[in-house]
Amino acid sequence: MTTSEPTVTGNTVYDVVIVGGGPVGLLLAYQLKRFGISVCVLEQHRKETQDAYGRAIALFPRTLELLDQLGLLDPMLQLGFACRNSVTYKNGEQIIPGRVWAFMENIKDTSFDFTLVLRQMYTESILRDKLQSVGAVYHQGVECIDFDCDEAISVDGHSVTSTFVNRATEETFQFKSKYIIGADGGRSFVRRHAGIAFEGDTSEDKWIRIDGIVETDMPITRAYGAIESETHGNVLWAPLDHGATRIGYAYSPAIAAKYPDGVTQEVVVQEAIESMKPFRVEFKEIHWWTLYTIGQRIAKTFSSRGRIFLCGDAAHTHSSGAAQGLNTGIHDAVNLAWKLALQIQGTARPEVLQTYASERASAVQKLIEYDKDIALLMSYKWPAWYKGDAQADPHLVLGEIFDRTASFNTGLGISYSENILNQKQRDDICSVIPGSRPPDVKVTVPGTNQGIRLQDITPNQATFWVLIFTGSNNLKIQGLMQELQRFLDTTSELISCKAIRWLTIITGAGCSPYEALERRPFGDAYFDADNVAHDSLGIQLEEGAGVILRPDGMVGTTCGIRGDTIHQYLSSILYL
Repeated sequence: MTTSEPTVTGNTVYDVVIVGGGPVGLLLAYQLKRFGISVCVLEQHRKETQDAYGRAIALFPRTLELLDQLGLLDPMLQLGFACRNSVTYKNGEQIIPGRVWAFMENIKDTSFDFTLVLRQMYTESILRDKLQSVGAVYHQGVECIDFDCDEAISVDGHSVTSTFVNRATEETFQFKSKYIIGADGGRSFVRRHAGIAFEGDTSEDKWIRIDGIVETDMPITRAYGAIESETHGNVLWAPLDHGATRIGYAYSPAIAAKYPDGVTQEVVVQEAIESMKPFRVEFKEIHWWTLYTIGQRIAKTFSSRGRIFLCGDAAHTHSSGAAQGLNTGIHDAVNLAWKLALQIQGTARPEVLQTYASERASAVQKLIEYDKDIALLMSYKWPAWYKGDAQADPHLVLGEIFDRTASFNTGLGISYSENILNQKQRDDICSVIPGSRPPDVKVTVPGTNQGIRLQDITPNQATFWVLIFTGSNNLKIQGLMQELQRFLDTTSELISCKAIRWLTIITGAGCSPYEALERRPFGDAYFDADNVAHDSLGIQLEEGAGVILRPDGMVGTTCGIRGDTIHQYLSSILYL
């Protein structure tokens, strides 16, 4: 990873230039380089002075799955705090069952049945190390001041010219690239320079977050907590990495009126102590604090002119009430990277890359719609739509919203509408709907009979995975397998295409995939010893099925064991 000051004598031509070296920009660059794409990341801040403990902290299960498929999760698990429990207090008494964060105790259908709490400073450090391991280019202390897209140049050409200034030397220099990506935060220069509107509004509500080492007499401390306060809103208590804790509360006008000289660290600490009453809290160390204004905004489009893309806070901002900011940005980065890589490689049809904006904007819009309500209720206010008893407890409604949106908060229930990537075939062949995440199931390795997650054998390699689920070894299944083989013998591109991988999942257990099938499997083979995978996906043993996974692990389509249907789907996406 190059971190020296860039000069015009260095390499200035790349497939992709990424503006912004936060976690979203770093993750994008890591993936693209891993997929064989030349990429450069430019960060305007110097990390030794800009890095702080705080900012984003929570990584939810679907985010963990995505990071795991990219080989990024292990060092994060080593440093982070795996939180599986929640607690709610009101007037010093524990409320059972809990509210708000209680969904964390009921996470099902994933190996990552917890929220990983890891402060952004550590997440970024790990991502920078991973970026270095793949040899990507990274410059810091440089700011983007201009870029232009020459649309007369084909999309395969280096049509983007971007200009940067080294803030230490004031030297300017230019890069040529095929694409430019704005991952440069809520005040994104890329978004503003591209003329993309940032729609939404900013409220009058302000929140405070403070991290540190604390002592308290609150009974349960290493659980995600909600302390229901009439003066400080729904107070956040979050156990952090390295034994630290975050406290977050609403900084209401009534509280602000107590401090006409403004907010200082002493003020933040004092009100944190007040927000936790009747519990005693004492700060032993203070690592970081912030005061910020709540608002929800979304870019009118996440892409422009086919060469400019926005990710993370550059594309959308919202409150930290549901702790979705970093998770949403990571989902953006994963969704975009493989599509962009296949486009640059000339493998995918242009419509594939176009789905980035529509898929991610639809998911973010859902988040923003309920984030508005969450932000108000956490500030101990009622949303405009509420027509009930004004004297009622807003915390009750807040808990109901979190229960209703649990699958979205964990990310496990996020799905995308039907499009070129998500194609519905027969209704009864499989219970998993295209555009959604498949169940997290285990199969077994031939010989050792060791269990392995299906997601571990289908990593994100910018490839589509064709999974052939065999059924019971009857004449019908054997015939379908033979027909598929004959089709592949005459349609070799389904085997030779580097963007397509095959796996066979064999029902039952056996000593040899060949003998179990009475033929060679398609790609590597694994056993579904107890038919758990078949049952979880709703695949009938008498029929078998084909399940095609997108590179990000989402289901692209399901079909019978038919070569023509598989070919039809993949040829609509890839140049075969």
